[in-house]
Amino acid sequence: MSSAELRSGSDSATGGLEALAAQVGRGGVFVLTGAGLSTDSGIPDYRGRDGLRRVMPMSFGEFMGSRGARQRYWARSYVGWQRFRAAVPNSGHRRVADLQQLGLVDYLVTQNVDGLHQQAGSEQVEELHGSLAEVMCVTCGDRTARAHVQERLMLANPGFLGAVLDTLPGGSQVSSQIRPDGDIVVPDDAIGVFHPPRCLVCGADTLKPDVVFFGESVPKDRVERCFAAVERSCSVLVLGSSLAVMSGYRFVRRAAASGIPVAVLTRGVTRAEAEATLRVDAALGPTLDALVAALR
Repeated sequence: MSSAELRSGSDSATGGLEALAAQVGRGGVFVLTGAGLSTDSGIPDYRGRDGLRRVMPMSFGEFMGSRGARQRYWARSYVGWQRFRAAVPNSGHRRVADLQQLGLVDYLVTQNVDGLHQQAGSEQVEELHGSLAEVMCVTCGDRTARAHVQERLMLANPGFLGAVLDTLPGGSQVSSQIRPDGDIVVPDDAIGVFHPPRCLVCGADTLKPDVVFFGESVPKDRVERCFAAVERSCSVLVLGSSLAVMSGYRFVRRAAASGIPVAVLTRGVTRAEAEATLRVDAALGPTLDALVAALR
């Protein structure tokens, strides 16, 4: 499969943007977004431009394996939530919403759990890995808003937030500590005194954000909806994802196997070098700004 490339600062930039605009301008686009789209909103991605993982989030097996692991998760999430929920959409999110409003996007799938696409005005967003905005009890299935859980944690752990922030570099400015799934590193000696949340319905301590943890499977019906959308699309556009995780990469593979063009716009390496018909290595915000301007 032939591949055109747009490298940041290269002489081929104009031609690459024209190729991207030509593909997207045909409409019927299946858009898949990843953590790289939210970095300009202050939420870092899991990997650097070299594709190597910088942080390893807690796995589902670890979370369910012990009360201590759940206590550690919620202590970190409690501290990180205030910074995470303060994030606002960047120009990349807004331009994706513009592409929807122009009638060019048929299906929008995000691997992110931050809700920034919706805040930017996008509609009918398929959240492949769920959303941090909701919490579920693994034991009884009860669901509640994450904001309500935060209020309960605040009442159960007076003074904890301030004490932890005082121990971190930069104090309350913890943006460098925040992780893509909303938590931060908290000293081990502080975790031991933290009171994690319990389900108000069944009393179990198995409350979990309604997101797909590492080692956990994406719900089958969600995957099937995405496969069906890929197969009826005219092209696929990947934004801000290295596609290192199979949960998103499988849709690119399905598109390539079906002869559907795939454009990948992300910084650094991508797993889809073989599948991409158009490879764009450039900053997402300015590139999407230019793309929407060209299409208008």
